[in-house]
Amino acid sequence: MIGLTINGNEILKPGERLDDLHRDGLRIIQNPKQFCFGMDAVLLSDFAKVHKGQRHLDLCTGSGIVPILISAKSKGESFCGIEIQEDMADMALRSVKLNNLQDKISIIHGDIRANSVRPYGYDVVTANPPYMPIGAGAMSPDSASAIARHEIMCTLDDVIVAASRNLVPKGRFYMVHRPARLADIFASMNQHKLAPKILQLVQPRAGQPPNLALIMAAKGGGAGLDTPAPLIVYDDEGNYTNKLNEIYYGDCTARHN
Repeated sequence: MIGLTINGNEILKPGERLDDLHRDGLRIIQNPKQFCFGMDAVLLSDFAKVHKGQRHLDLCTGSGIVPILISAKSKGESFCGIEIQEDMADMALRSVKLNNLQDKISIIHGDIRANSVRPYGYDVVTANPPYMPIGAGAMSPDSASAIARHEIMCTLDDVIVAASRNLVPKGRFYMVHRPARLADIFASMNQHKLAPKILQLVQPRAGQPPNLALIMAAKGGGAGLDTPAPLIVYDDEGNYTNKLNEIYYGDCTARHN
């Protein structure tokens, strides 16, 4: 597939591959030698709700997986992803073009800490940010993977500040992170006028400790936190649960209104 072009422009570069997203025939470009998206991005794209006519921004978009998936199952007006790594932003843009989504999705090569996106202009912001502070855990020797996993180019607080800055009043911020960081997440959200409203934990198997947390916060929202039942990934036989199969392979004709 190397040398694949659209309108004379190179789409797939050496070392890259095309992956099927099992949604409306969508495909995504990834480089296995760099950072590939995981289950957390897929769960975030299902958790986030973009309603008809709304504008969506994805921070730390990487390969563009979150705006691509959300655009397939919502009737949002526009979708945008911002990514600080130039090669990743280029890859995301090529995936957008490959799927002929350039009229719906824009990709920005930029720093979320700068005013490189439209302040107070988005109804929904999402983020699957780096999980680990500098000094926590082994850092990958590959720079793309290290930046995706560790807070090298942005901290947790940077992400939450950017979300608050870009949201309209009462806009919604959806994020996936690690449960161990929840105290830090809630403290930063409250400091930056984002009220946590939904917390859904994700467990690998029933009875096991959660390893992911899905959080929705409302800008300028009031008190009160909803905690739905944990999402279970695998059943007792090691297969995806019905809910996970629905998230990955379900009918995407049921779109958000």
